[in-house]
Amino acid sequence: MDLFKTLFATHVVCGGTSLITGLLLLLLPKGDNKHIWMGNIYFIAMLTASLVALPMSCLHPNFFLFIVGVFTIYLLVSGKRYLKKKKPEDVKLFDWVLTGTMFVFGILFIGFGMYNLLKGNYFGIVLLVFGSIGILSAYQDNVNFKDKSSVQNFWLTTHLQRMTGSYIASATAFLVVNNKILPGIIAWLLPTIILAPFIIKWTKERAIKKV
Repeated sequence: MDLFKTLFATHVVCGGTSLITGLLLLLLPKGDNKHIWMGNIYFIAMLTASLVALPMSCLHPNFFLFIVGVFTIYLLVSGKRYLKKKKPEDVKLFDWVLTGTMFVFGILFIGFGMYNLLKGNYFGIVLLVFGSIGILSAYQDNVNFKDKSSVQNFWLTTHLQRMTGSYIASATAFLVVNNKILPGIIAWLLPTIILAPFIIKWTKERAIKKV
């Protein structure tokens, strides 16, 4: 079996595992032991699927796969690390590097998205959306890292947002690859449209405002 086939098999198995466990995490109660161990399985499976997606996108050039891989890795790793960032001194150099990397990729995605739109390719809208989310997430990190958030338990709400966002990215990849009915741009944006309201709802329910 050649390298690409090995990476592809790993991607499919881990991606499928993360889709199933991620859905269960969305449906089941949050914060109990079941959530914790299932969340760890989801994290490992999704991170592995995303990491192998990067060399896959280079061996068989696929910009779509590269975008989803980069975006998902950032959301997963930053979301996981937020559980340990309850005060400014918990923020490490790695966190700033991760945030800076996402900010740079966000600018690149937006730039490439505008270029595509000027060429009449409406895939550029997708790039603008993902790029904007990336830049806004990096800005959110900057606010949180400097302890300027209006939310006292920002570590919890941001963890929830990022991990759900990583599932949106995974579901988007699955839908786009297997879509035979929907217009391309709809397939790209549908998981975001469906799950974004839940992120807003759960954040409002759990956020504790500073007094």
